[in-house]
Amino acid sequence: MNRREFLETVVAAVPALGWQGTPANEWGSPVFDLHFHLRQQPAANLAHLDGAGVTKANLLTRAAALEQIKALQSAAPGRFTWFGSYDVSRPDAEQVLTQAAKDGAQGFGEMKFHVAADGPEFRRIYALAADLRVPILIHFQEVDHFPNEGTWATGYAKTFESILKAYPKTTFIGHADAFWANVSADYHNEAAYPSGPIKRGGVTDKLLGDYPNLFGDLAANSGNNAMSRDAEFTADFLKRHQNKLFFGSDCSCSDGRGGGVSQSNNPAASRLAGKCVARETLTVLKRSASSDVFQKLVWGNIHKLLKIPA
Repeated sequence: MNRREFLETVVAAVPALGWQGTPANEWGSPVFDLHFHLRQQPAANLAHLDGAGVTKANLLTRAAALEQIKALQSAAPGRFTWFGSYDVSRPDAEQVLTQAAKDGAQGFGEMKFHVAADGPEFRRIYALAADLRVPILIHFQEVDHFPNEGTWATGYAKTFESILKAYPKTTFIGHADAFWANVSADYHNEAAYPSGPIKRGGVTDKLLGDYPNLFGDLAANSGNNAMSRDAEFTADFLKRHQNKLFFGSDCSCSDGRGGGVSQSNNPAASRLAGKCVARETLTVLKRSASSDVFQKLVWGNIHKLLKIPA
């Protein structure tokens, strides 16, 4: 789809969806989805938000998608912010990401690449994020979802504390399997999404408590799974880290109600097949947190981080 076609279809999508400026507030609070991937079909972006009862979303997309982003922002004012991503192993990564920030990207992400989390490729981007004063959202994964998929931003449990110490002015947002599985102290990369009660003292729990520059993105099956395993742990975890966590969906369903494909057909995430991850995670958070804490998780915290009016 070329630029003109995209602009025409996104503008046409708004009246077709009957959008009146904000969805019904069915969750008791407006909702900001930190982790929303740009859909190829313009109407699909608004369809998912409205179907899930989400007020605003942060687009995670390639840095070069500026025209599509601006078209959506123009068609649905106030509903979309964005983070830009680019291959950290490319020699021009700093230049491209700097330009994205100048173009309006309020962070870097989703940074999902086959390099070590403490390697030189990522380190130069951590420094850049500090210089530009934007957060960086990282996908940590140590276990394949598919044969030969490979791993992403490896070494989280063993080495990432050293990164938090080395880059105190960088704001990190952790996401995905290794980040959330490590809320439990007995996790050793044996499964993408472990089940059962959580053993207190996990790496992620500790790092969130010890380092003011680390935050958590509750998106995807990984975040949902971690918050669904142990109700007692979850209630305490959300209360203790209420200022450090953000709701996100990372949902690929088509309508905000579980239609189409969920979790990109990831076989390890089959527990959410036929479900909307946004709705499932909002339900878990709402039953596990007080109304004040819930409002922080789904609305207040991300506005504060990005310094935008709530």
